[in-house]
This record gives sequence, C-alpha cells and structure tokens, in this order.
Amino acid sequence: MSVDRLTLERRQVWIYLAAIALGLATGSALPQTGPVFEWLLWPALAALLYVTFVQVPLLHLAAAFRDHRFVAAVLIGNFLLVPAGVWALIQFLPDEPVLRLGVLLVLLVPCTDWFITFSQLGGGDVPRAIAVTPANLFLQLLLLPLYLWLMARADLAGSLGLAQVWPTLLVVGLPLALAALTERWMEARPERAIWRERMAWWPVPLLACVVFLIAGAQVGAVLDALHLLPVVVPIFAAFLLVAAPLAWGLARLFALPAAQGRTLAFSLGTRNSFVVLPLALALPPGWEAAAVVIVLQSLVELIGMLAYLGWVPRLFPVPTRQNASSSTSR
Repeated sequence: MSVDRLTLERRQVWIYLAAIALGLATGSALPQTGPVFEWLLWPALAALLYVTFVQVPLLHLAAAFRDHRFVAAVLIGNFLLVPAGVWALIQFLPDEPVLRLGVLLVLLVPCTDWFITFSQLGGGDVPRAIAVTPANLFLQLLLLPLYLWLMARADLAGSLGLAQVWPTLLVVGLPLALAALTERWMEARPERAIWRERMAWWPVPLLACVVFLIAGAQVGAVLDALHLLPVVVPIFAAFLLVAAPLAWGLARLFALPAAQGRTLAFSLGTRNSFVVLPLALALPPGWEAAAVVIVLQSLVELIGMLAYLGWVPRLFPVPTRQNASSSTSR
C-alpha cells in the first residue's frame, strides 16, 4: 500500500496541473460558481492542513533535539541561511509588492510534509526527518512574522490587519489543535495508528481540490498573473539550485552521514505552501496574485524534487562497504 501511495506522490505534479486546468475551464465556463468555490476553499484548506498536521509528531517536539548535530544543521539552514538567501533573491524581482510578498511567504517557511516523502524516495534518514518536523513547524509559525517585518514592511503596510489575520489563525490553528488531539487519541491504543496511515493518502487529493477551487474562483487573477511566470520561475529554480549545495556545505561542517545530508537537502529545498496559503488568500482585493505565486512555487518545487531525486544522492553518496570498513578500523 505504501508503495502505491509513494507512486501517487511521485505523480502529484501532474494531478495538480490537471486540477488547475479543470478549475480554470470550470470558472471560465461557469463564472457563477466563483462565490461557491470561494466558500468551499476554506473548509477544503482546513481539511488539507489537518491531514497534513496529523503526519507530524506534534507531541514529541523534544525528540527532535536528541541528535544535536543534525538538528543544528537543519535549524541553521532553514531559519538563518535560507532567509538570508531569500532576501538576496528577491533583490532580483521587480518592485511589485504583491509579487515580493508571495515569494517571501512561500520561500521563508520549510516544508513539514512531502519533504519526508522525498527524503524516503531519495535514500534519506526518514526517522530523523519525522523527528525534526515539529521543530520546523513551530519555529516557522513563530518566526514568519519577524521575517516579514524585516523584509516586507513597506509591502505589508496597510494590507494586513485583524480582518486579514484572524481567518488565517483560525484555518491554521484549529487543524493544528485537532491534529494534536488526534495524535493523543491514536497513541492511546496501538491499533489506532492505522488511522495515520490512512490519512496519509489524503494530502494529494485534497491539495488537488484546493488548487482546483483557487483556479475556479480566481480565474481572472490566475490569468492576470501569467506574465509573472518568466519572473518568478527563475527565482524558484535558483532557490532549488542553491539549497542543495548549501545543504552539502552544512553537512560537511557538521560531519553528517550521507543519509542525514540527503534529508537536510530535501528539508532546505522544500517549502511549506500549505501553511502560508491561508494568509495569502486572506489578503485584501488586489493581492490575489500572492496566492497564485505560492501555488506556482509548489509546482516548480515538485518538478525540482524529481530532479533532486537524481542529484541529491550524487551529492551525498553512501560510502562503499570497503570504505566504511576502513573508516571503522581506523
């Protein structure tokens, strides 16, 4: 069953492209469905976040810090070096606040879901990937406001108020709390763990549903944002090209084994579009392109992860048995 799910996740980019095309076609042919799609979008997004958070060991944050070298490399990479690199990258963007905000929102937060899948597919250390995920999640929720204040103060002025923030807090906070309760319920009896595996199938179809609803509800915004493709795609591609060598340098600095280095590369290369998408969708009229930029980054990232599956194992080769034996004897 898990192999079938991994196959589904390998092909998810094509599922999302089909969902976007279908959403655009539906929204164009039946414009009256736009308000309905906007209403359905929020519960669909909440459901997506819930099944995503259920995969995160929210009640085991302390376990993330047991391997000090690996955790230090992940946190320094994701919360110091990557934000510095993102700041450098946005200097190449045109002076369009909505465009810069969309790029900042999605590139500043590390992934908490499919980075585990790609770590598994790429021969990474999956237990450590799972263990460090709660730390990545809680730190990004704490630090994102600071990053935005430092990097996008002018862009955010007058755009984010309580009316824009509270739906985001609700859509993120309620699934997070419910996922924590679900985790406690599952851990009360071993046989309940099967529910986590069952819910692991749902992120792909739910994200396809979300992008379908966005495309159908925001046909005009999506079409108006097509001119951004030549601008943001190179930025997102450059981010991926920089993230893997950055992980290689950190892995060398902290003397991480190959499997942990691969996990670090997938952690730095993948971003958490699920968590910031509610904030982008809650922005006032005129800022719709920020959500389109976030969805676009997800598609670029998924295509990039397919390339990572070939590149990252070459960056972090597993030592041969002979070399490993020699190292042990020394």
